[in-house]
Amino acid sequence: MNSGEQQLIRFKRRWQGTMVLESLLVALGAGVLGYLATDGPWVAGSCTVLAFGLALWAHRPWALKMGSVVAHIDAHLPEAAHSSGLLVQDSAELPGLSRLQRFRVEARLAPALAKLWPPHHLGRSLPLALALGLLGLILHHVPPHGPKAPRGETPTQIGFKPLDPSAERGNIPVLERISISVAAPAYTRLPRQEGLGPNIRAVEGSRISWRLEFQGDPTTVHMDRLGEMVPLAVERGGYGLDLILEHSGFYSFTFVDAQGHAHRTDLHSLEALADLPPSIEVEDLPLYSQLGASDPKILPLRALFDDDYGLGDAYIVATVSKGSGESVKFREEILRFEGIFPVGNKKAQGNRTLDLDELGLDPGDELYFHIVALDQREPTPNISRSETYFAQVLDSAGDRFAVEGGMGVDLMPQYFRSQRQLIIDTERLIEDRPKISEQAFNTTSNGLGHDQKSLRLKYGQFMGDETQVQAAPGGAAPDRDPDGQGEAGEKDPLEGFRHDHDHDSENGHDQPAEDPEGGGPPGDGASNPLHEYLHNHDDPEESTFFEQSLKEKLRTALDIMWDAELQLRLYQPERSLPYQYKALELLQDIKNSARIYVHRIGFDPPPIKEESRLGGNIVEIRNFDKRSETEFVPAFAAGREAAARLERLAQGAAYTPGDGALFHRAGIELADAAVDRPLKYLKVLRGLRDLERADQRNPIRYREVLGLLLGAIPPMEANPGKGTELVAPIDLLYLKALGTHE
Repeated sequence: MNSGEQQLIRFKRRWQGTMVLESLLVALGAGVLGYLATDGPWVAGSCTVLAFGLALWAHRPWALKMGSVVAHIDAHLPEAAHSSGLLVQDSAELPGLSRLQRFRVEARLAPALAKLWPPHHLGRSLPLALALGLLGLILHHVPPHGPKAPRGETPTQIGFKPLDPSAERGNIPVLERISISVAAPAYTRLPRQEGLGPNIRAVEGSRISWRLEFQGDPTTVHMDRLGEMVPLAVERGGYGLDLILEHSGFYSFTFVDAQGHAHRTDLHSLEALADLPPSIEVEDLPLYSQLGASDPKILPLRALFDDDYGLGDAYIVATVSKGSGESVKFREEILRFEGIFPVGNKKAQGNRTLDLDELGLDPGDELYFHIVALDQREPTPNISRSETYFAQVLDSAGDRFAVEGGMGVDLMPQYFRSQRQLIIDTERLIEDRPKISEQAFNTTSNGLGHDQKSLRLKYGQFMGDETQVQAAPGGAAPDRDPDGQGEAGEKDPLEGFRHDHDHDSENGHDQPAEDPEGGGPPGDGASNPLHEYLHNHDDPEESTFFEQSLKEKLRTALDIMWDAELQLRLYQPERSLPYQYKALELLQDIKNSARIYVHRIGFDPPPIKEESRLGGNIVEIRNFDKRSETEFVPAFAAGREAAARLERLAQGAAYTPGDGALFHRAGIELADAAVDRPLKYLKVLRGLRDLERADQRNPIRYREVLGLLLGAIPPMEANPGKGTELVAPIDLLYLKALGTHE
């Protein structure tokens, strides 16, 4: 075994040791969790062994292959030169050049390999072990059987408290039993739940039933849903209420005894769990597909569906676009998946092979399709839609129009996709920069610069530069050699299809030919009657296939491409992106300017009355004047007013009946926010409700509720207005200087 192979084996063992260390950290955290949660050493040992075995099975250090080691070293060490795999091969079987490369890599790899860390996840394993230990510490201080219920009260019971404790006590009804049940919608196929607590979480649309039995007969029993009073129906042996859960909120019960005194329960939550729409995942299908004339006209479609309670239906909406321009036509079809769709399943798979010939697509036509999935929610199902996928059948024999009617060749590019692809590749290179080596990054950036140069030369042809490439701003264009090649020996793409006006051997174009009619050279516009109708290729400013506005835009785009290429050559793709986006914008504008629009409907102005024209009579002309005032209403207005009132009550002000109504409005205002964040708002809601009771009206309670209310109300949003405060720094310095020298 040579020294190079020994280096790779040592790195492999370090990698395997790192995996074992990660597994050991997780096992220690699981052992601490088991010991603190149960106070049993046997349980802790079992948890440690089990977690260690599971972690080892997840990492599988014994399955680490030498090929993975070689790939990691080649990707992270430039010294390996992507040749570290030669170290594990027999030198006798290698050719001479490979043996030389192996010797060089073996000598350079030893010092670099000692500093290379193997791949690891210690940054996740250590916090996970600490989190398991912290969880065990929390469970260690929790009573083993949970908090005990108050004496004589079951978990499903709720207690009534009088709103006025000073009222004369008499024969007050007592709640003996309460039963709460939830019946979820039938399509969810969830079982009916009985014996629930007062804080209810159920699927949206569930039917919730409350049954209250009293010892004694209350006059009335109501449910208070944040100001909405719902009476309970009198039933045999008690009172009952059935309610459809439509949205989240809070509720409480209130009953009135024979003396007319009200008794109320605490606030309890109603949380409506939304039925989520189905999810759609399309596998192994690009968003845009182009099919040539010889390609098979089929698209295999495989979609995976998932829903929380059951799928209802799924289908494909396909739209076929035929024709072009003003004669384009669309046809929409509904396509079903193969076989019978499994209605009611939570997970399903749909397969369909789209035959473009069967759909009637001819060369040049396009197909747009997306997938629609529905669940079984009642009465209206949730609908999901996938992304739209495109498929085009290329037309190699289609007719194209020229930008100028006098030209017989269309040199206008059909789509400007090349610059867009350069932008995509540049953004991908920027994202991959932390993952690849600096040499690979520079090589890719330089390659993108070469692609930008090729694209610039391509568009330079449409400016009429038949014999020279577009020059950079302020610089000269590189000359072409006599063989018709440009920079780096690139072949002129128009060679053989044009007259070479730069060479003396091309039919004497350098000598001005006399007009057969004796009118002088053809380039003389004064004597040549065809001057206005010909492209003068001898004048580079006139040798273009675009009108003047398009020529200026394209020349600007070419100049910007120079800047984009420069930054790519300097290995700075981040600075090249703004130039690329500007060039793409100009190219897209050029494409839109070349489109043909049909003026369909003209504008017929009303006839002018000559007898009143230019008369200067403005009697019937009225000025339009509109004024509107908008009153600024801050958020949580009732809550802010309640906070100010609580501050006055804490200072000794007398409680009035209007304060109860104010606190009730503030509670309703905070209730909507409390649905999403109950821990933050529930205490202040209870405090505002308690202030309606006489025994809670004291300065200490006022200050306590005031602190809760101020913590729940968000800061006041900015209100635009006119201010008189001096905020300029020079003014502040001046005032400070005046105060210092006085």
